[in-house]
Amino acid sequence: MVENNDFPVASLSEDKLKEVKELEDQLRNETGEDIVLIAYQHKVK
Repeated sequence: MVENNDFPVASLSEDKLKEVKELEDQLRNETGEDIVLIAYQHKVK
């Protein structure tokens, strides 16, 4: 995994992670493509 200090992987609550997975499912159903969403947090220097 490539790590970038300006955009570390976001720390999501279980509820927010569930929302992301639901959106992945929705996009997958609408497009027929295997969609994976990745959450990063922008850190201002």
